[in-house]
Amino acid sequence: MTEGVVVVLNAGSSSLKFSLYEGDAVLLSGQVDGIGLRPRVMARDGAGTKLAVPDLATDPPGTPAEALLALLPWLREHLGGRPLLALGHRVVHGGQHHDRPRRVTPALIEELAALSPLAPLHQPHNLSPIRAAQDRVPDVPQVACFDTAFHRTIPEIAQVFALPFEMAARGIRRYGFHGLSYEYIASVLPEVAPDLATGRVVVAHLGNGASLCALQGGRSVATTMGFSALDGLPMGTRCGEIDPAVVLHLMREDGLDIAGVEALLYRRSGLLGLSGLSSDFRDLLASDDPRARFAIDVFVYRVARGIGSLAAALGGLDALVFTAGVGENAAPIRAAVCDACRWLGIEINETANAMKAPVITRAGSRVAAYVIPTDENLMIARHTRALLAGSSE
Repeated sequence: MTEGVVVVLNAGSSSLKFSLYEGDAVLLSGQVDGIGLRPRVMARDGAGTKLAVPDLATDPPGTPAEALLALLPWLREHLGGRPLLALGHRVVHGGQHHDRPRRVTPALIEELAALSPLAPLHQPHNLSPIRAAQDRVPDVPQVACFDTAFHRTIPEIAQVFALPFEMAARGIRRYGFHGLSYEYIASVLPEVAPDLATGRVVVAHLGNGASLCALQGGRSVATTMGFSALDGLPMGTRCGEIDPAVVLHLMREDGLDIAGVEALLYRRSGLLGLSGLSSDFRDLLASDDPRARFAIDVFVYRVARGIGSLAAALGGLDALVFTAGVGENAAPIRAAVCDACRWLGIEINETANAMKAPVITRAGSRVAAYVIPTDENLMIARHTRALLAGSSE
């Protein structure tokens, strides 16, 4: 039976985003922020109207898993008599064996937990609500949807590192991330730009986490993130691409251990490290501090250079798509990236860009640039329903 409501969950270290879907229609969506400190719940119905939400202050949850358990009775009230079909979860890393969503089992949870060192900011938090729901509502099916799965179409030569060959068989290879976002963009391109859906497109998923993906005919053929979600573009607090000898040097000269290196590269670097001010693009764009400007310039430079690299992998470029929080909302970042990519044939329309129009390039631009909002939660809901219907097994 696939009639009913799918609850989509996306857990972070101190947040839990949730949505209820009936088919492709969202019944409500919201999130819990400040988990472990001062939790605050926000939610809206499908029409965008604010909903009365539970007060978690009297017994504040300390983890996203506890937040889910506290919300479950309230979420059930909003089913409106509809059956709860399943819980669908975003899981950042699926490893080399999972190229599609999987139904959760105890064995799968343990397999995914072993990948936590490759995504320490995400994987443990993604898994904690899964475990909690298994204990509290064991009869409700759960589906894990992986950010790595969409990139399994990348050619082998683009997946391997130049390490001893047998290491690739051990899983030491490029995986790529933000796959649910890229998959959504690929799914709507035939409607948004039918002539480009089969072409050569670079999608820029720019947010606190950032990456680029090269789409050829709607399939991933290259991406900037690699073995972990640390690689590629500089991000809010993550360094992105780095010479591995820097790590060796810091361990040798500064005495950093593994924990110290992990904290540096994942939590103290990126835009925060460069600016010394903030990891939030809104703060940096509003600041007059030269280091804030410098951090943004570095980010734009790296994005533009990455677009050039992926255009080479595609053998040319037909379109550029901006998506995610920064890509969708930060017009100055889009303008700077497009300006740096003029050599590729991108001619920005400043008025359209300022208005966040769907197309932000001039009519005669050889390469078109689009702004397309992403919807990872909808992809998770679709995958969850399809798997339970038997079409994604």
